[in-house]
Amino acid sequence: MSDQSIKRHTMIAWMEDKPGVLNRVASLFRRRNYNIESLAVGHSETPGISRMTFVAKGTDRDMRQIQTQLDKLINVIDIQDVTYEPVVMRELALIKVKASNGSRAEVMQLVDIYRARVIDVDLDTLIVQIVGPEDRVASFIKLLSNFGIEEMTRTGRIAMVRGPKSEKQIEVEEAVSSS
Repeated sequence: MSDQSIKRHTMIAWMEDKPGVLNRVASLFRRRNYNIESLAVGHSETPGISRMTFVAKGTDRDMRQIQTQLDKLINVIDIQDVTYEPVVMRELALIKVKASNGSRAEVMQLVDIYRARVIDVDLDTLIVQIVGPEDRVASFIKLLSNFGIEEMTRTGRIAMVRGPKSEKQIEVEEAVSSS
């Protein structure tokens, strides 16, 4: 693959769970004029360490530069580009869809086909939850749009490297325990 081809990169960063860290990470992207397509941040298995998964478009070279710059931020423990790694990727979406008496059965049938879940029922709407690969979530949303989507929220991509603990994760744990 050419180093000059622009593609979506998935990166995971481990950082201290402190105020302002997310802002510094986002500012680095802004300064370099890169857009973060999706961003998910939450606690990790290590107390005091948050795990951020983000997706951005760029060349391999651009993303290596971003990775190097992020690694220099004080509260960032480690960063890993998992674009070419064997990973499990998922996204969560909550979708409020119109579902009158006439269309409710069709919506419920789609929910079953996509292995989604109805998590709230109202007279005229359903709130549906779907978890899965981005393309499956997008396909489900496209089909639901035929019924009328009232409201929607998506988490963006989250990812985890397959198999035992990654070397990066072990490095993060060692860095935290030695500080």
